[in-house]
Amino acid sequence: MTEGRDRASAPGPRGHALLRWLPVWRRNLKVWRSLLGPALLGNVGEPLLYLFALGYGLGVFVGTVDGLDYVTFLASGIVCASAVNTASFEGMYSAYTRMAVQHTWTGMLTTPLGVADVVVGEAVWAGTKSLISAAAILAVAAALGVVAGPEALWVLPVAWLLGVCFGALALIMTALARSYDFFLYYFTLVLTPMILLSGVFFPLDQMPAAIRTAAWLLPLAHAVEIVRPLMTGRPLATGVAGHLAVIVAYLAVALPVAVALVRRRLMD
Repeated sequence: MTEGRDRASAPGPRGHALLRWLPVWRRNLKVWRSLLGPALLGNVGEPLLYLFALGYGLGVFVGTVDGLDYVTFLASGIVCASAVNTASFEGMYSAYTRMAVQHTWTGMLTTPLGVADVVVGEAVWAGTKSLISAAAILAVAAALGVVAGPEALWVLPVAWLLGVCFGALALIMTALARSYDFFLYYFTLVLTPMILLSGVFFPLDQMPAAIRTAAWLLPLAHAVEIVRPLMTGRPLATGVAGHLAVIVAYLAVALPVAVALVRRRLMD
């Protein structure tokens, strides 16, 4: 089996090298379409609950935040948080099922696909799920009148990029996990604190200096800094390229690490 996997990892025709991950993405899309209703409810239901419960419930007491109605302020943060959670769930629970329970990846590796193709396809699929989730929340926010204008559509590629980034990070956790329980550590110790402290629910500039510094070292705060002006109609802050560069840098490191760890895991 190891010999077969090594052979499957060999590069295919040069002309198709950049799209060798596409069959993996297409396979996941077909499965998702067969479970469209429950899948959408699971990915979109919780963020929308946060938007309504906190935006209109807590918003009555909070009033305005940073010059915006709280529900307007919150909507942009929820889009980013949903992209992170959706991609992370897909890259951990769903990917682990395909890897360790259904052995879907093992079957893929008996074809000309290599480990890198599988990992890239899974990361891009995680980004696609984030894009779908962000689009649904953006549509609801627009219907509620908390989106300023059509420039908010630029949120969607940012959500996709953020999803690919966190999908790659999640695949690292999947390669290390020996059971589903392992993922609780990542959600509890990494994702939840990051979402709470990255400007999703409250302005980052009102946080203590140490928290602000820690938040700026993580990709979510940079995504919020781009998305919030796009959804609220405020001018984009300078340094958008720098914010995007942080997300891309995390992706550039996480993806090859995920490939290496998944390859080691599958060769065991």
